Amino acid sequence: MIIRKPTIAVLLTCHNRKDKTLKSLRNLFEQDGLEIDFKVEVFLVDDGCKDGTSDAVKEHFPLVNIIQGNGNLYWNRGMHLAWQTAVNAKDFDYYLWLNDDTFLNKTAVQTLYQKNNSQAIVCGTTQSQKHQKASYGGYSKKPRKLIIPNGKYQRIDYCNGNCVLIPRDVYQKLGLLDPVFHHALGDFDYSLRARKIGIAIYVAPEYIGSCEIHDKVPVWQCSSISWRKRLQSLYSASSGCNPAEFLVFEKRHNSLLTAYFHYFTIHLRVFFPKLWNTN
Repeated sequence: MIIRKPTIAVLLTCHNRKDKTLKSLRNLFEQDGLEIDFKVEVFLVDDGCKDGTSDAVKEHFPLVNIIQGNGNLYWNRGMHLAWQTAVNAKDFDYYLWLNDDTFLNKTAVQTLYQKNNSQAIVCGTTQSQKHQKASYGGYSKKPRKLIIPNGKYQRIDYCNGNCVLIPRDVYQKLGLLDPVFHHALGDFDYSLRARKIGIAIYVAPEYIGSCEIHDKVPVWQCSSISWRKRLQSLYSASSGCNPAEFLVFEKRHNSLLTAYFHYFTIHLRVFFPKLWNTN
């Protein structure tokens, strides 16, 4: 009797981080039992890389599907394009979000898959090697905190998109990431939408790899920079707090009052950053 292997579409997007992208792919393909237990296909969006990422990937990982972006997709829209391309190519059993700066342990995919619940999302927690603490993963809402792996699959409310396994059944109910979000918020939005319709989200019982914390103060919060440049930075795709997109997110997941309150305070923070003790 031939046992059918689960199929997994691994989704990544990248921009000018060739060495990290190659390391992330290398760690993926060096997973224990990957080709024995699964059939894996990788979909990588090259979002306008100028550092030779595509050529390097073609040389070292010729089976990776490379999709050319326009250089303005950033994380969420890049992942949306990768996912849409995968869906159009084949009917996969699972979709794995993977950041190109996330470096998996050898058992990461097995750990995410072991929950093996076609109705649930499983998120992996990464660890900062520099700070020796959890960096990205799953969160509880009340209180809001990053959930630390404790050896068991724990229920969470929402998650970062660094390493997340999504079954076909969940995709069929929720669809893709919402491209209304340019860079940030798409992962939080997707997981919160899942919870709203009763889809369970778990965090894996152990760390699945490493990813460094982006702990630099955003430009739009720096009092040493002119308010014009701070405002310009706030409205950039990569700010993480683009007011128009944040307004959509807050209205969808909190309330209209909360959305407009935060819309006001975000701008207040730009003009008076010292009120928040930023540098």
